[in-house]
Amino acid sequence: MSDLRMDGELTVTQRMAGLLPKSDTPIVPKNSIAGRAMVAVVAIMTFLASLTVGAVMLVRAAASDWQSDVSREITIQVRPETGQNFEGQIQRAIETAREFPGVGEVRAFSKEESAQLLEPWLGSGPALQDLPVPRIIIVRIAPNATPDLAQLRKLLNERVAGASLDDHRAWMDRMRAMANTTIFGGIGVLLLMLAATMLSVAFATRGAMAANRPIVEVLHFIGATDRFIAYQFQRHFLVLGLEGGLIGGAAAIVVFILAGLAGKWGAGFSGGEQLAMLFGTFMLGIEGYLAIAIQALATGLVTALTSRHTVNQTLRTVE
Repeated sequence: MSDLRMDGELTVTQRMAGLLPKSDTPIVPKNSIAGRAMVAVVAIMTFLASLTVGAVMLVRAAASDWQSDVSREITIQVRPETGQNFEGQIQRAIETAREFPGVGEVRAFSKEESAQLLEPWLGSGPALQDLPVPRIIIVRIAPNATPDLAQLRKLLNERVAGASLDDHRAWMDRMRAMANTTIFGGIGVLLLMLAATMLSVAFATRGAMAANRPIVEVLHFIGATDRFIAYQFQRHFLVLGLEGGLIGGAAAIVVFILAGLAGKWGAGFSGGEQLAMLFGTFMLGIEGYLAIAIQALATGLVTALTSRHTVNQTLRTVE
C-alpha cells in the first residue's frame, strides 16, 4: 500500500513538474514600460555626457595645437624712430635674430603687408601709407631648440632703436586658462549628469521594489538573503544601464563622425575654414571614441551599483 502511495505521489509530482515553467522567472520584468523608460533616460544622459566629453577633448586638442604653434614663434616689432633709417633698423633686427643661436626662419612683413593688418581698424587708402606703421618680423624657433629669449631681447634693445620682442607668453597664458576653464566646466557638467542618472536609477529601483514588494516579502519569508534579492535588481538595472549607455554613446559617436565629415565638406568655405582653425577638424580620433565607449560602460556599472545600494537600503525597512 505504501509502495502504491509512493508511486502515486511520485506520479503526481512528476505531472506537476511538467506544468511548471522550464526557466526561472526574474523578479523584475525585463520588458516593462518602466524598464524602457529607464533605458531612454540613461541613453539621453549618456548622449549628453558623451557630447560634453567630445567637446572638451576638441577644445583641449585645439588649444594644445595653438599653444604648440605659438610657442615655436616669436615676434619682433620695429617702430619708426626720429632721425633713424627705418629700413636699416629693420635689416639690423633681422640680422640680429638670424645670428642668434636656436633661431630658424626669420621673415619681415613688407610695408604693404603691415598696412593690410591695420585695414580692419583704419581702412585703406593713401592716408594709411603716410602713417608711421611699425614693421613686424616673424621669428620661428628651430626644432628642438630653446633659445634664450631674454638675451635676444637685450641684444635687440642694444642694437636696434625702437625694437621690442614679444614671445606671446601672455596670450598663451590666456589660452591655457581658457582651456582649463573649459575642462573644469565639462567635468562639472559630467558630475551633474552623473548625479541626475543616479537619482533616476534610485527612483526607478524604488518604484520596481514597490511594485514587486509582495514578491520581495515572500522571498524574505522563505529565507532569501538580502544579497540574493539585491543581486536580482542589480543584474536587471545593469542590463538596462548598458543598453542605454551603448545607445547614447553610439549616437554621440555618429554625431561626431557626421560633424567631422561636414567639417571636411565645408573646408572650401570661409566659415568652415575659420571653424577648422578654432576647433580643428571635429574628428575625435581613437582616444576620443575610446573615451566615449568607456563612459558608456561606466554608465552601466554606475546604474547597477546605484540600484544595489538603493535595494539594500530599502530592504532594511522590510520586516
